Amino acid sequence: MSDGTLISGYASLFGIVDGAGDKVLPGAFRKSLMTRGTSRIAMLWQHDQTRPIGRWERIVEDRVGLRVIGRLIGGTALGREAACLMKAGALSGLSIGFQARKATRPRDQRGVRCLSEIDLWEISLVTFPQVEGARARLLS
Repeated sequence: MSDGTLISGYASLFGIVDGAGDKVLPGAFRKSLMTRGTSRIAMLWQHDQTRPIGRWERIVEDRVGLRVIGRLIGGTALGREAACLMKAGALSGLSIGFQARKATRPRDQRGVRCLSEIDLWEISLVTFPQVEGARARLLS
């Protein structure tokens, strides 16, 4: 596994209210992806900035949400552990670490924060994603 294990999935889904009461709108990541690029968005273990586990190779917005392809680093214990847990079906969640740049709370949706611009810092493999459909799968 020295080359690592490829994974793919959705780190965020558009138009779905997550467990924190946020709803990401299409286009919310556009500016951040142009400014940061894929190489400056970390792949972390459970949002722990001291535990990187791989690197993202492709991050794009499509009509569904934020589609990602990345590689778990097989030369690290955490990378191998994450790949093993994913292979066993024990881990598949994805979650984003970000700062909201532009957000509104429509009157008809009490408590829901609609995110129209997000500064994306990291995408983590997690046990429990805020958005149930934010999942990854093994490609290799």
